[in-house]
Amino acid sequence: MIMALTATPITARFGAELSGIDVGKPLSDADFAAIKDAMNQWGVCVIRGTGFDNAAHIAFSRHFGHLETAPAVKNRPRRHPNTPEIFDASNLTPAGEILVDENMVLHKKGDRLWHTDSSFMELRSAYSLLLAYEVPKEGGLTYFADMRSAYEDLPADIRAKIDTLEADHSLWYSRLLAGFPITEEEIDGRPKARQPMIMHQEATGRTAIYIGSHAMDVVGLPRDEGRALIKYLIEFATQPQYVFGVSYEPGDIVIWDNLTTMHRGGDFDIYNERRDMRRTTVREGEPPEHADDPFTAYFSASAPKN
Repeated sequence: MIMALTATPITARFGAELSGIDVGKPLSDADFAAIKDAMNQWGVCVIRGTGFDNAAHIAFSRHFGHLETAPAVKNRPRRHPNTPEIFDASNLTPAGEILVDENMVLHKKGDRLWHTDSSFMELRSAYSLLLAYEVPKEGGLTYFADMRSAYEDLPADIRAKIDTLEADHSLWYSRLLAGFPITEEEIDGRPKARQPMIMHQEATGRTAIYIGSHAMDVVGLPRDEGRALIKYLIEFATQPQYVFGVSYEPGDIVIWDNLTTMHRGGDFDIYNERRDMRRTTVREGEPPEHADDPFTAYFSASAPKN
């Protein structure tokens, strides 16, 4: 008997748990079309008990498009060097020990702020697929915000205002907000990406606010005024009616549309509990004609010039 995909909503307008298709087996075109349709409708989809390892995670993710490779940063080797498509989202060192380096802890603390992955890159991320390997006894959820419903519910004057505005995004600005030791002057000297503040979704005809903690300035507005607008939009979009959290067991995967959602990591005991999460990142648009490595290039361009 052919199993059909079932989407069980998490909230009325946002998020669903998917069942009925064994993602551990090769997917038919019809299977993947059903998953893609569910993603378009719900924005975030959770699949429990995948049984994926790194290779299966990567193979499944390739259905969604071109996969980025994790940055190769000087003095910080990849945790998964044999599978560079796997981005480390853990609190672990490459040797598998709990991270205690204070600079790295502060760097990762920025992930606890509301953001959308890679908005600081010219080549944006369309989807992220986060797989759980080890989870803490308490906490460690991922929280998601529905940027389409938030846009639809915005006051009309704010909606009209942001429809034509752009913002400059920097990874380092979100790190500054989280306490990482960097100055605004240093951030201004590092790469930034300019993004529209709304995203039209062709597949659904809906529009989303495109913003997050990487956004540091609104083009054409004084810095203070722009940041006040960014703060207002984040706070509006993260009201309880737009937000839910995903808890994990090992093998669970959550897929989200980066162009229509924000997310943040939840708190847990980072110094005493292991949380091994691994993410693939799907680039927006067509695959490149030639192999590239934009994340390594971004971090290389962000290195201090001394």
